[in-house]
Amino acid sequence: MTAYTITERKNFMSKLLATDCFDSFLLREAVITTYNTFTINGQMEPAFFTSEEWDDTSIRPYELSCWSDIRPICFSLIKGKKTPVSMKFVLHLKPEHAEQLIAQSEGGIPKHYIQAFAATIRYDGDRMTCTTGISFLDFLPDKTPERMWDETFHKFLVQKNIAFDLD
Repeated sequence: MTAYTITERKNFMSKLLATDCFDSFLLREAVITTYNTFTINGQMEPAFFTSEEWDDTSIRPYELSCWSDIRPICFSLIKGKKTPVSMKFVLHLKPEHAEQLIAQSEGGIPKHYIQAFAATIRYDGDRMTCTTGISFLDFLPDKTPERMWDETFHKFLVQKNIAFDLD
């Protein structure tokens, strides 16, 4: 797990909310506090879909919502002249990207151990941080997956020209 302090918040928020920069992620959770606190659970809701739609991977390819689908909703909650009181976004790398990452690992990480490669973005009214993490399905004593995800996310931030300090 690595924590990054985002040093250019306006640039970061523009990339997060107004571009496809983070579209390789799914949304697990969003909590945005402005004049109200808005909470979005990224888990797809089975009751909304017919059983045929639920089983159709072209309609519902993931268990979580794509960040690209939820991004405009979050943007509409945040835009305006006032800065939000706080925000939290929990993003999971899309499964196809996670599988590529696992396949590139030197140690041959068993993919059935890893549920998600995550990035948690927090803003507390003063400071914006982004923290990497992995959700495991089973105990794995090897720290290789964490190091690999930390290195990959670090490269991602650099490639996307997102300025940060390491905490």
